[in-house]
Order: sequence, then C-alpha cells, then structure tokens
Amino acid sequence: MLKQTKKIFILLGLALVFAILTASFIIAYAGGVRGIGLLGISFLLSVGTIIVLAQVIPAGILFCMMIRSVFSSFRGSELPIRAT
Repeated sequence: MLKQTKKIFILLGLALVFAILTASFIIAYAGGVRGIGLLGISFLLSVGTIIVLAQVIPAGILFCMMIRSVFSSFRGSELPIRAT
C-alpha cells in the first residue's frame, strides 16, 4: 500500500471517530448530562458505536458474498439462478 494511501485512510478513520465522538457528546449534553459525567457518557456512546460498526461492516460483506454465490455460477457450463 502506498504511503499516501495510508495517510488518507488514517485521516478518514480519525475523521470518522471524531464525528462519532462529537455526535455522542452532543446527544449526552442534550440529555442533561453535565460535568465529568459528560465525558464518560460520550466515551461510552462512542466506543459502543465503533464496536457496532466493527461488527456490522464484516457481516454486511459476508452477507453480500452469500447473496452473490446464490445468483452466480462457479462453473462455466451452468446457468445462474434467474429471478423471474
């Protein structure tokens, strides 16, 4: 992987984490949490969101691969299933 591509991925990852942290901070503040509890609640919301995304993205990829294998053929002589 190119050095420039790595920098772009790192920048995009940091932007995603910062956006999630900001959104959870705003949600906690609007919910009435103040003081040091605001940092704790926003941290828990951020970590929870990142953990959910870390599970959903690979599951979505596997689901798409499963759907693709149903509608495509592994052998050249076979016809794939066609939706009618």
